[in-house]
Amino acid sequence: MKVIVTGGTGYIGSHTIVDLIQHGFDVVCIDNLSRSSTYALAGIEKITGKTIPFYRIDLCDANATHDVLSAHQDAVGIIHFAALKSVPESVAAPLLYYKNNLESLVNILESIEKLGIPNFVFSSSCSVYGNADVLPVTENTPIKNAESPYAHTKQIGEDIIRNFSKRYPAQASILLRYFNPIGAHPSAHIGEIPIDKPNNLVPYITQTAIGKLEQLCVYGNDYNTRDGSCIRDYIHVCDIAHAHTLALQYLVNKRNDSNCEVFNLGSGIGVSVKEAIDAFEKVSLQKLNYVIGERRAGDVAAVYADNTNATTQLGWQCQYSLDDAMLSAWNWEKKMQELQL
Repeated sequence: MKVIVTGGTGYIGSHTIVDLIQHGFDVVCIDNLSRSSTYALAGIEKITGKTIPFYRIDLCDANATHDVLSAHQDAVGIIHFAALKSVPESVAAPLLYYKNNLESLVNILESIEKLGIPNFVFSSSCSVYGNADVLPVTENTPIKNAESPYAHTKQIGEDIIRNFSKRYPAQASILLRYFNPIGAHPSAHIGEIPIDKPNNLVPYITQTAIGKLEQLCVYGNDYNTRDGSCIRDYIHVCDIAHAHTLALQYLVNKRNDSNCEVFNLGSGIGVSVKEAIDAFEKVSLQKLNYVIGERRAGDVAAVYADNTNATTQLGWQCQYSLDDAMLSAWNWEKKMQELQL
């Protein structure tokens, strides 16, 4: 079965392509390479032994999007990762995020409807919950005001897909709200390659440890949490990737109860920034140089998942621990230094 993956040279997209291939899918990859590189394609080939079709297009170009999708309208589904994802950047450049993340989604959905591609898996985010009143969050936790334009694009994107699903019941969709993917493939052939200065915690940690950055800044130590730093649900990227394969299989096998369903993808464990630093120092045997800074605009204090629905309905289980993820991230950082990525 063929599946189209947008944003497939990105961090989560590339790991998902590996998982899809290892579970019998033929994959077509789309990416504009604005926040990634073709190195991921080489890494995918090293792991799987397969060269996949790749199209470098901008999904905000409706005609180019339709042309590529029409060439593969026999696909059983599309997994849509392609989006800008930096919270600080979205605060600084909100219109860029609204245009890119939403226009690309609309273009894909228009082509899906015209071509009859039956299944759609959307890369959403736990950021849609905002500052939740009760933790852990379930899929039924009330959606609060978004704390950043990035989070708002995910909220709007989910609404667009729900309304699309009501109008076109032949197409089935799954919204995957994942929490904080970290780590890299155990082979160290693919991983997260930040463009310029990283915005996510773990690449920030590993780049500080290896000397690319002088020091790590912990943004705030006065949150209402157990140690004052933000709490997140960190989950290994390979576990996130496998969930996308399971979600697509779930739709292909028509196990869904409705044509638009939502699943949280998280470990279910809340880990503070300081605890994440401690875990990295333990597995890497590196002492981090870090300072406490001011709170960062757009950050929520704490969020972690209730993943019951994903485990019971998709049959998904986390296979990797926080220590596993930190060690794989460190091995990948050392590999990038070796390759001068």
